[in-house]
Amino acid sequence: MTLAQNKKAHHDYEILEKFEAGLVLTGAETKAAKAGSVNLKGSFIVVRGTEAFVTNMHIGQYAKAHTEKPPDPTRTRKLLLHKRQINTLRAKREADRLTIVPLSLFLTRNRIKLEIALARGKRKYEKRETIKKRDLNRAIQRGNDE
Repeated sequence: MTLAQNKKAHHDYEILEKFEAGLVLTGAETKAAKAGSVNLKGSFIVVRGTEAFVTNMHIGQYAKAHTEKPPDPTRTRKLLLHKRQINTLRAKREADRLTIVPLSLFLTRNRIKLEIALARGKRKYEKRETIKKRDLNRAIQRGNDE
């Protein structure tokens, strides 16, 4: 079950390789994520040493949580990946000058997972080409439906 998607990532980046990562969340963050108050827009993945972190991912406050001081909704959260996956991400990011972006947040066997991807940024003319292809495919589909 998909909880949130980063729709802008497919527009701004060419997706090369996908990975699945677990997330370290508090109980209130987990409940808020399951309620759907997550925004992945503008978030990115940082690799520091042998650990990976997601930065700038917004998880809203859970309404029924009883805390005196609410946690920062955009705090840096640790990703749970195997060491060889982290090494692969770091090596490809540095060698090919790629970026690592989150694509979607979803539930698997009652665990919250984050789909991340190695991506290359699109240039403006590449974005326009993608829009033209999408519009052309829509026009073809409308012609077939009628």
